[in-house]
Amino acid sequence: MALYAISDLHLSFTDDKPMDVFGEVWVNHDERIRANWLAKIREEDTVLLGGDLSWSMTLQEAVKELDFIAALPGRKIAIKGNHDYWWSSITKLNGMYDNISFIQNNFFTWENTAICGTRGWVCQGSEKFTEADAPIYRREGIRLENSLKAARAAGYQDIIAMIHYPPMNEYGQDSVFTDLMEQYGVRKVIYGHLHGQALKNVFQGLRNGVEYIMTSGDFIQFDPVLIEKGIE
Repeated sequence: MALYAISDLHLSFTDDKPMDVFGEVWVNHDERIRANWLAKIREEDTVLLGGDLSWSMTLQEAVKELDFIAALPGRKIAIKGNHDYWWSSITKLNGMYDNISFIQNNFFTWENTAICGTRGWVCQGSEKFTEADAPIYRREGIRLENSLKAARAAGYQDIIAMIHYPPMNEYGQDSVFTDLMEQYGVRKVIYGHLHGQALKNVFQGLRNGVEYIMTSGDFIQFDPVLIEKGIE
């Protein structure tokens, strides 16, 4: 019953998006994901998917990538990434697969732990943050709080959260996301989004009582990271 995590699969089976243009680490990365997954993930395990699952633009196109994920062992819990344009009605998504659950204003569980999350956005104080980002940033904060509130209302005290974007800016400053993680007593946060030169901004470890874990595919060599062992 172990819990693993991996973000940024960036699968592309329906269009011409060769990821190796981003470096040798991306050569045949889908094959490496599958091989690493099969080597460690069992049917009774759960894998957290931190967004950017597919390059497809529509759900119809993304079915090939989602089928690939569904065929791998274990239960999967996913959030949206900034490139997941195929992401449609959450009700429709959650009716598609028996072993993939999608988070948007809701939560799922692993053992006695609530799994919450949202996509996130560029954080205030970042050099990249513009006036146009402000409403999206606020909306993503609301979505994260909706997910956390739902878990608390259902009686869950132990929470692990996912967010696609880094939950703080490149200067490590507080954000609506870090504030909410602390306010709701989130124990661990899984995030991704960063690649290449941006990996210099990775933060891992404890911050105000919350453990942050970076799981971008290229950062972890496309090998799902063990988050917790769980009860056997």
